[in-house]
Amino acid sequence: MRLIGAGTREGFDYTVRRTFWTVPNVVTVLRLTLVPAFIHLILAEELVAAVVVLVVLGGTDWVDGWIARRFDQHSTVGRWLDPLADRLSVAIVAATLVAVGIAPLWFVLSILVPDAMLAINAAVLFAGSPELAVTVLGKVRTAALMLGAPLVLLARAEVLPGAGWTPIAESVLAAGCLMHILAAVDYLRRAHRQARRLRAQGIDPRDRSRWVAGEQT
Repeated sequence: MRLIGAGTREGFDYTVRRTFWTVPNVVTVLRLTLVPAFIHLILAEELVAAVVVLVVLGGTDWVDGWIARRFDQHSTVGRWLDPLADRLSVAIVAATLVAVGIAPLWFVLSILVPDAMLAINAAVLFAGSPELAVTVLGKVRTAALMLGAPLVLLARAEVLPGAGWTPIAESVLAAGCLMHILAAVDYLRRAHRQARRLRAQGIDPRDRSRWVAGEQT
């Protein structure tokens, strides 16, 4: 079964809609509403319930992409909303787990520092998102982080059979963090390459109306 890019219709000419009102975008917004629920459950020390919320968070991230590809529900809003929701969810989950002492400090630093650098770079070069496609590395990174965080919680709740789960959980988390840094470096490199390509065409990368799909009249 194909997991990455599931639902893709080979040879199909997809339509990119200029509207918020698509099913994937609604699913994405609903996914974001789970983040406050996760914080509440962590503060209430309901760790197993918090794991369930994380599983739903990760699952709906896959579901909205599948719906967009399978039912031709792509949109200009979805291009930035889905990755933004992913970044916000992961960052808030990381900050919450570190704040309550469940996860180590390097977890949140390895998420926030690269994301801050990418945000500054995008604002300076493009006055917004560089509109780059998510890579396989980025998707695997998100999956590893969304797997590592529940494992850390389950290890802390001591519901996993056997001992020694904390080092295993933190190893998965560390792998996700490393991939996050590598994905950020790749994204930064591709953003600068796109800026150079636009300038070579006589286009200012900050003049978004001249190159962003869906913003042209």
